[in-house]
Amino acid sequence: MTDDEKMLKKRFAELSSRALSRNIRTFSDFLTMAEQDDLLSLRLRPEPALFGGYPGAERRLAAFGEEELADSFPIPAVWIFISPLSLKFAEKLTHRDFLGALMSLGVKRETMGDIVVTENGAWLYCLDTVSEHIVRELTQVRKTPVKCEIKTPPEELLSPEKQEREVVIAAPRADALISAVYNLSRSEAKELFSKGLVFINSRLLENGAKELSEGDTVSVRGHGRFTYLGTVRETKKGKLRARVEY
Repeated sequence: MTDDEKMLKKRFAELSSRALSRNIRTFSDFLTMAEQDDLLSLRLRPEPALFGGYPGAERRLAAFGEEELADSFPIPAVWIFISPLSLKFAEKLTHRDFLGALMSLGVKRETMGDIVVTENGAWLYCLDTVSEHIVRELTQVRKTPVKCEIKTPPEELLSPEKQEREVVIAAPRADALISAVYNLSRSEAKELFSKGLVFINSRLLENGAKELSEGDTVSVRGHGRFTYLGTVRETKKGKLRARVEY
């Protein structure tokens, strides 16, 4: 364990202890998937809740304290919509473009959650402590003039319509499902595990042979996220048809 990981876990323990001793809700900054894994490995009680602003968020805040406090202490984050002043003359902007522009303002990455790029701009979920600074100072992304507004995202982002599909697998193993869902070879799937890019229910998974349980959510950095819904039936060739939701 590195010194940074030790410091992070100590910080998690302190936030949990403070929440319980003062009967309040405390929050972390936005955590990467690996940091969420570090948090969950501590097995704190009560278990921290994770919030990213929308279903499927990768970067999430951890909330510490008793569950019944959730309604009394709202999440200290807001959505900002970043849009070109003129869509007609706007460049085609990427996630990297928006992130680079935000970082150039001196905004720390841990104060920002996911950036969701759309046809008309990008939605940023960030701590409310930096929101006014971003709205005031972010006026350009690359060469495109932009404006920023604190507002509620559309329903399709907050409650996306889920899709289901069936895939054929030899066994309900993590590597088999990832290969089938993302149309990858066994070696390509194996590489994802060796690089630490696979997470099951926010926990890092390094062993592709692990069998999944119904309801497990699989996150693969650079590919997406899906939920394993279980097997449907066995094929004539002895393989399994499994359902996934994404």
